[in-house]
Amino acid sequence: MSIQQPANDPMTNEVLVYEKVGKTAVITLNRPKYKNALDESLRAAMPAAIRAARQDPSVASVVLTGAGGTFCSGAQLSSGGGDVEKPFAVRDLLLDANRWFAELADLEKPVVCAVDGFAVGAGFSLALGADFVIASERAKFAASFARVGFVPDLSLLHVLPRLVGLARAKEIAFSARDIPADEALQMGLVQAVVPAERLLETALAFARRFDDAPTHVLGLTKNILNRAFESDRYGLAQWEAALQGLLAGSNYHAEALKRFLGREAPAYGGSPRFDASGL
Repeated sequence: MSIQQPANDPMTNEVLVYEKVGKTAVITLNRPKYKNALDESLRAAMPAAIRAARQDPSVASVVLTGAGGTFCSGAQLSSGGGDVEKPFAVRDLLLDANRWFAELADLEKPVVCAVDGFAVGAGFSLALGADFVIASERAKFAASFARVGFVPDLSLLHVLPRLVGLARAKEIAFSARDIPADEALQMGLVQAVVPAERLLETALAFARRFDDAPTHVLGLTKNILNRAFESDRYGLAQWEAALQGLLAGSNYHAEALKRFLGREAPAYGGSPRFDASGL
């Protein structure tokens, strides 16, 4: 199967492209001339795209990617600050970015990031805001903030140690080095590494595994898992019980129970372990 990435069309002038492929919303960062750096226009476009995916009941999953052979080269650095003193301007910018980043990280639908080329600085943070990352063989990741005298931002200091452990997160942040795709796979930062020409179709195939899943169930499960490291066992047990009670009254559960008692095949039997080699 071959899929043409629409944002590679030179006639596309939008800084962010939103489209649907089946039940998957594809969000493409589309500033290839600037390596998809997060400038003001792209940051302003992100909330609406995330909101569109959240509010559309026909969307079962999201794929986030970048045009032109790069995922995202981080925040677009500039010396401008308008009339606001630079320390406060930078603080306001980051707080605003973290609002839409939180909406992406907490989106109650599976989010798959397809990374080609560089995902560095805030681009690395953005990639790890997804639930799963598929990388091309030429992908490189870097917490490059120390190179420009900054600490990691866009929640990287929260996400990274939870993925790779504290000591390894420190090594990644302190060194600011490039991490090639194969090492990222070994670390558990990505779920699969594929040739660049198969990246988008692999990410879409990964996302399609959730087409027939009960989206609200996956979303509530994600909601709890995202907070598992900040909650104690008692708090999580209360949350689980409340959500289980809520779901017990859902139409999906009623239909699933009817199928189970009638020895019928379930509407969603789960998805097998993903194997990109067969694509």
